[in-house]
Amino acid sequence: MFQCFYPDIWLDSTYEIDFEKMRKKGIRALIFDIDNTLVPHGAPADDRAIALFRKLHGLGFSMMLLSNNKEPRVKSFCDAVEGAAYIHKAGKPGRKSYERAMELMGSDQKSTVFIGDQLFTDVWGAKRCGIYSILVKPIDKKEEIQIVLKRYLEKIVLFFYRRRNYNATD
Repeated sequence: MFQCFYPDIWLDSTYEIDFEKMRKKGIRALIFDIDNTLVPHGAPADDRAIALFRKLHGLGFSMMLLSNNKEPRVKSFCDAVEGAAYIHKAGKPGRKSYERAMELMGSDQKSTVFIGDQLFTDVWGAKRCGIYSILVKPIDKKEEIQIVLKRYLEKIVLFFYRRRNYNATD
């Protein structure tokens, strides 16, 4: 019933992902949400995010920031982390921005992974495009009211996700 919202993997943090393993499996492109995926909502890029993008760039990944936020927010974050491109006002979960991201990175569904913290925008959009999706737990509990309301619905979906044991181990 809720499978269209189920991530391929659900982890505690973006910063625990084994990107070296992904690279060995043929993943060449990474699409990231920003807020509550890489940093708390509205926060600038921090040392941890900058170090992650430096590492990923060194591993040879193409990287894209895909955000429904406005350009000043997304561009400033992108400028700070270096090595990534961005699409602002992405209209997630619409397919167009995900497809555009892959086009800009020269990747396809099999070589691309999406990482985000929301089921109904990030994961659903990736699934609609056939992109492997990683759901991470939000970094910060403080969120805008419309996101707080969606989190209650996410809890229902994640209950069934856990119950059906959809979490892959590799």
